[in-house]
Amino acid sequence: MNNAEYSEDKAMGEVRVKVRLFNATDEGLVRRGLLKPEQIRTYETVALVDTGAVRSVIPSHVRLQLGIELVGERVAECADGRKDVVGFTEPIRFEVLDRDTFDDALVLGDEVLIGQTILEKTDLLVDCARNRVIPNPAHPDQPVSKVK
Repeated sequence: MNNAEYSEDKAMGEVRVKVRLFNATDEGLVRRGLLKPEQIRTYETVALVDTGAVRSVIPSHVRLQLGIELVGERVAECADGRKDVVGFTEPIRFEVLDRDTFDDALVLGDEVLIGQTILEKTDLLVDCARNRVIPNPAHPDQPVSKVK
């Protein structure tokens, strides 16, 4: 997915970006010759980017469409201070602006939310002045991971 920014009307200060999610287990089965590439379950949407969230979130219907299993529970603290116990998933491959990474996700809400972990792992930054996500200008061609 090549889109330097997502430009539909947005609420003030809201940042959204196109994201494609892949069932990482399906991809592993393809690499082992046990599944055909066209059988990989995917989901594409325009996700809300939340720099105040560490983890990423997918709604239950997305988890079901991807065929991703829950592997446990975590406590999630919402913006209003409320704490809920929610499920978390087995690995998903997140693709944003032609960069990708693997991560699990919390399952709650009604839309896909991209948190800090995905942004860090893909070396993407939020340009608040223009309400968009961009590749790190220091590494415009590919993500660079810090390993200190």
